[in-house]
Amino acid sequence: MAPVTYKTDRDNWQFAFSPYLWVAGLDGKMAQFGSPVVDVNESFGDILKDFDVGFMSVAEARKGDFSIFNDLQYSKVSSDATTPLGILATSINAESTTFAGLLGAGYTVASSEAGFIDVAVGARLWSVDTDLTFYGGLLDGQKVSDGDTWIDGLVGFRGNYNFTPRLYMTGWGLVGAGQADLDWDVTAGLGSHINERFSSIIGYRALGVDYSNNEGFVFDVIQHGPILGVVAHF
Repeated sequence: MAPVTYKTDRDNWQFAFSPYLWVAGLDGKMAQFGSPVVDVNESFGDILKDFDVGFMSVAEARKGDFSIFNDLQYSKVSSDATTPLGILATSINAESTTFAGLLGAGYTVASSEAGFIDVAVGARLWSVDTDLTFYGGLLDGQKVSDGDTWIDGLVGFRGNYNFTPRLYMTGWGLVGAGQADLDWDVTAGLGSHINERFSSIIGYRALGVDYSNNEGFVFDVIQHGPILGVVAHF
């Protein structure tokens, strides 16, 4: 989401902050702990069963044609499973955390009283980690971890368009690579101004990344689904 609407006041800084809920499913391929690559196809309902905590937000600062923005996502899921024989362990707890943080800057290349289009560049930091903790049996209390952290560069466009003083469209499209083979992000939303300070957003987002390392870790996934958010303008 690109939460700031284009305003005629270009001499002062404008700020916006938007916490949001992303009802996302997950599709792709993953591999950890030296296991073979497996196909992943989880709906939001599947993920919600194991969901522990999460936070997502977009923020932007804009002055004239220049803008600085970020997008933060953090989630933690966990699950427990019993083992069939119970010799090495009677049960295993799996805990996975995923963080993706985007920091970017934009410059307006087209604008009118109704809206704007920015060229944007940025970098996204990914961190994906999974911990397995064993209970009972020979491995009681033992813990093993697998995961990785990497950074990708991104380039693309962001923009807003006001259909009416109250109703507007917002979104972005970014693509890049770096330590990942491919990293991309497409978002489109429809916003409604509640008052001068707040607006609401409903839309759809798809985010994909294709990363692997030499130790057998694979994170080649697409997250996609509806977005709901509230934007505070100040």
